[in-house]
Amino acid sequence: MFSFLVPLLLGFIFNSASTFTTLYTSRLGAKTARLVCILLRDVLGIPLWALGYIMAARADLAPLFDPGVAGVVAGWLLILTGGVVIGVGLHSLRGRAAAPSVDDSLVNWGIYNRIRHPLYSGMLLELAGLFLIIPTFSMLVACTLGGIWVLIQARLEEADLLQRLPAYRQYMQRVPRFLPRLRLP
Repeated sequence: MFSFLVPLLLGFIFNSASTFTTLYTSRLGAKTARLVCILLRDVLGIPLWALGYIMAARADLAPLFDPGVAGVVAGWLLILTGGVVIGVGLHSLRGRAAAPSVDDSLVNWGIYNRIRHPLYSGMLLELAGLFLIIPTFSMLVACTLGGIWVLIQARLEEADLLQRLPAYRQYMQRVPRFLPRLRLP
């Protein structure tokens, strides 16, 4: 029943490799560290947690509630919105997302001028949408763990970014983590 937890949690662990870019670089050198991050996060981590979500979705459990048409439409809108936010964030980052390096520069334009972690914000939206579409206990557990992982990952990543990018501390004070500030006229 909870076999999905194995690939899901392993995926989260491997996906967290990017939060150790500075450590890997100091121990392995920049080129090898970049390859380690790509291997752990992109080759192992992301596919494993995706497999975990697929397994959670396929678990034979009764729905916790009937989302109805409105719930399913809302779920797909959240997934679509999250995907757009992630896409815009990836476009801004370009190669930095797939292969972080100590030589990266601070991205503080576009969506990164409004929120520090659009990829994680988008993922949180997608997780909420996924649970609305598949409201089972397995999916609730998987999405809750995903949300917790996002919160931990963002903090670990910021600790690494503070070491790699001196300007990141000022950026943190100016730009909110997950939700943009609303500016009233």
